[in-house]
Amino acid sequence: MPTLTAEATAALLPYPELADALAEVLRLRQAGIAIAPPRLIMPLAEDGLLLVMPATDGEIAITKLATAHTRNAARGLPSIQAEVFVMESATGRRLFSLDGAVVTARRTAALSLLAARILAPDPSGALLIVGAGTLGRSHLDAFADGLGTRRVFIASRSRASAEALAAYAVGRGLDASVIVDVAAAATQASLIVTATTSATPVLPEAVRQDVMIAAVGAFKPGMAEVPPGLARAARVVVDSMEGAQAEAGDLIQAGIDWSAARAIEDVLSEPRPARGQIVFKSVGHALWDLAAARLAATRIRANAIG
Repeated sequence: MPTLTAEATAALLPYPELADALAEVLRLRQAGIAIAPPRLIMPLAEDGLLLVMPATDGEIAITKLATAHTRNAARGLPSIQAEVFVMESATGRRLFSLDGAVVTARRTAALSLLAARILAPDPSGALLIVGAGTLGRSHLDAFADGLGTRRVFIASRSRASAEALAAYAVGRGLDASVIVDVAAAATQASLIVTATTSATPVLPEAVRQDVMIAAVGAFKPGMAEVPPGLARAARVVVDSMEGAQAEAGDLIQAGIDWSAARAIEDVLSEPRPARGQIVFKSVGHALWDLAAARLAATRIRANAIG
């Protein structure tokens, strides 16, 4: 079974095509073809988590094994370590494995890109990224590649990390700057990505009235990046209702009206909102890894034929 490196995995998963693959899996989910049980989460030492995430579309099946350790940054280790194993559904034959950390970062950002395509009232505006780690960079790339984003504000607890991401963005030809005043930048950006594991909100209550916020960092009930008032006032769309109700601390702590929240597959075909504040909350799902595996398999076959 070929084991693909991080670089090879990334090359198979360009963001615009991955967003399209995610939209297709969402349609297959609606049709009952793409399925995934709730992920198994087991606590580990040092506040870590072990996640086991299987999924299938009937043709291929995948299982992602991932560990998440929020304290690893201080140790010089990656916070997310993972593998995605891809197999043939009919036989169980192992086809290949992907670098799971790369898959996680890219499919998360590609799902935010898809959300921005269908939900953001002003997808061509400036982008504010709060959190300059792996997810911050993947979202910068995804929005630049898929939306043509040119203006980027970057905020981080680590000035060095923010400056490194800004330098990377400038190297890509973007107009990027490190900012300290998140509240001021939030009044200018029509797109906001929060990519932290903060236990307290990293955004102000006051943001633009035509903003879309992709809140992707907080993944435990005790974490919250979006302030409660904003979460309650905005239109809320989630990547999966069951996952958000169990894990989305931003929404749980805000006590949002879950009956008013929507899953992203339910808004795929609706007209883009012309106004209003949108919070897209993503906590992750095995189907997003399945979408990445489907795209990788397609591109591997195409390269073999070519």
